[in-house]
Parts: sequence; structure tokens; C-alpha cells
Amino acid sequence: MFKSQKVGAIIVAAGRGERMGGIDKIFAPLGGATVLEHVVGVFETSPYIDFITVVLRSDNLAYGESLLRQKSLVKLKAICQGGARRQDSTLAGISALPPCQWILIHDGARPLLNQNQITAGLETAQETGAATAAVPITDTIKLSDKNCYVKETLPRQQLWAIQTPQVFRSDIIKSGYRQIIGDVTDDATLVEALGVRVKIYMGSYNNIKLTTPADLVLAQTLFQQKGT
Repeated sequence: MFKSQKVGAIIVAAGRGERMGGIDKIFAPLGGATVLEHVVGVFETSPYIDFITVVLRSDNLAYGESLLRQKSLVKLKAICQGGARRQDSTLAGISALPPCQWILIHDGARPLLNQNQITAGLETAQETGAATAAVPITDTIKLSDKNCYVKETLPRQQLWAIQTPQVFRSDIIKSGYRQIIGDVTDDATLVEALGVRVKIYMGSYNNIKLTTPADLVLAQTLFQQKGT
């Protein structure tokens, strides 16, 4: 599978982490390594990934490059500086990739990614050229008005919490970035605006995004359980 086509992975790790209480989540320790090292390591060991680019903040660039260059990562092709917005950082990562037919985009703050999610994403994206990891919503979701009065209770059977990796045929995601207008919260939104159908594939409730210090504590617990 995919052996005749090149696959690139972009790890977007250029956020400020303003809710982490002063912790730099990308370099936070997790199981004897940093969060960033774990994320890069999953893509490095995937048999389906050919190239990796990592996108960091300008003030993390030198340290991140020093850290990763020590690892002899054969698939790591570039460590580049991100932009003011996530979409700017992703575009920098896309621009730094060697030519490839498929592109996976992953949040650097999701260190509990596993190989199955990479494989499932690539398989699912074959249908329309675009796929995203997600998990079903388990809480009841209510829509409010501007005064915080409930307007509607949404049927959760078709509601999903979107994760990464998000997987795209290279020409599709590049077209989305050429035509982007305004800010977007994730890369699938760009593709949806092109009229491309994005297929959801099952992510993992363990594939959490580190947003607060409590998330880091949970990630450490989940990582320890994974190793038992």
C-alpha cells in the first residue's frame, strides 16, 4: 500500500500554549523523552511515511533543531519556522516538503498518536482525497444564544470531535491553501470550502491534545498504561 506514492507528514508545533501555565508543552517530558520527540518518532517508524517536516515557533527553532538532529531521523527533511496563525505554520510545512502525492498534517501537541491512525487515515483518504481522524461526542451538546440561553440541544449521534492526523491528496490541500480566505480552525475546513468531501475515520479518545497542565498529567498516565 502506497509504496508507489510518496507520503509526507507535517508536524505543526508552533503554537504559544497560552493555557499551559508557563509549560512549553512541545518540550515537556513524557516517558523519558519530550512530547515532540514522541510525535516525530511515530512518523519516523511508520512504513508509509517518506518525508517529515516539523514547524516550530521562532524562539523554539534552534533548540528544536538541536534536539531532533541528535536522533538521526532519516525521514526528517526540514525544521522550519511557523507563522502567526496555525494555517500560516501549516503552509510553511507544506512548502518545505519534498514532492509527494499525499500529505498528513498532525498537531505536535498530540503525542499519543499511534501507527493505526496513520494507516487508517491513508486508507480512508483514498475515497475522496481527504480524511480526518475524529471521535464521537459523548457529552450532550447545547447551542446557546449570545446571552447564554439554550436555543437547541443538538443530536449527538452525528457530532464528532475532530482530531489529527488529517490526510489529503497533495494537490487538494495545496489548492485549498491557494484559495484560502480568512482564518480557519483546521485544514479540513479549507478542503470543505473547495467542495471536496472529507471522510471521517475513527481516531482515539487517548489521542488528546495538550492544552492545559492537566492534559499533560493525563498524557503521562495514558503513556504509562500503554507501556504496561
